[in-house]
Amino acid sequence: MSNSVWVYRLYDTAEEIKLHRVEEILSQEHQTSRMRLSRIRPKSIQFKNPPVSVELGEIPVTLRNRIYDAQFTARIYDLGVIVIIMRIPLPSGISYEDVRDLAVELNKSETIEPLLYKQLRNTLKILSNALIKESFSGFVEDFTIFYFREWDESWDPVPLLLAETETVSKEVRRETLRNSFSYGLEDLTIITWDSALVYDPTGSTDIPDLLEFANSQLLELRYYDSLLTGEMEKMYDAIEEAEKLTSFRRLNHYRRIMNQLMELIVDITEITERIDNSLKVTEDVFYARVYGTALSILRTKAWEESINRKINIITQSYTMLSNRNINQRSELLELAIVFLILLEVFLGVFGIIN
Repeated sequence: MSNSVWVYRLYDTAEEIKLHRVEEILSQEHQTSRMRLSRIRPKSIQFKNPPVSVELGEIPVTLRNRIYDAQFTARIYDLGVIVIIMRIPLPSGISYEDVRDLAVELNKSETIEPLLYKQLRNTLKILSNALIKESFSGFVEDFTIFYFREWDESWDPVPLLLAETETVSKEVRRETLRNSFSYGLEDLTIITWDSALVYDPTGSTDIPDLLEFANSQLLELRYYDSLLTGEMEKMYDAIEEAEKLTSFRRLNHYRRIMNQLMELIVDITEITERIDNSLKVTEDVFYARVYGTALSILRTKAWEESINRKINIITQSYTMLSNRNINQRSELLELAIVFLILLEVFLGVFGIIN
């Protein structure tokens, strides 16, 4: 793996993707592989269900009047995420200014998005039989990695990471470089919100893979948080509609709402657990720091807390509806008892008169 720029787009495409089916489909014409970190022992990191990778081929891409033979790769996650990666090789001897200008161009270029999206559509067509409840939600994550096997220490990483040509303040520089990591004397990783710089003379792709995995988790958490928001709005509308109905019809309406809420709670809880458990770094302290920092920068914890708050609100609403249901049943039962008593009295009086 030579010096290159990796442009990522992560798309939410389905409720679930059957990876064994993906491998069956792709193996007919392509060679596939599963994500696996190369520099640590297998038991040091646990993938619940490693995503499937497939090479999509080279496509010439013109950027700043220069043609690059960009390599495209698709990576498919069981959570319903498809990642399209465009790797742009940096020519040997390229100047720092050219790399910086390329970073700026990638940040504002309008030609990149259609290329990546076209690769997504082609991949979806091929894998349609492996997708469960296929639905392109419109949720997308993007980030860029500047990957180097050879790094000139005189180069400034800040303009690359920020895709800026102007001089930034000390505060911005300090914040940009705040999350820097080195395992040995000859490597460097710098992580920001939507970009990273990875210098690894060995050519390992472990760090980019960890950052990609973290972004896939963020994408799914954002999607399910939005889904819960929409379901809560529907819930409020349904409850408001139920209040306008007669007591008997209201009971049936409540029962239907409660069943829907319970199914939603079970589904979302199961999915968020799958997201949390999809990757566990157990023994490798360095990778655990990198991965944990990436999750922190992406604020996945805040999204999880938002989802949990909404689940709690839905649970409280379920309890409220259940109590209302019980109270209304009790009221109907009491009315039935009163009716039976009155009926018995009426029949008794009518019998005496006769």
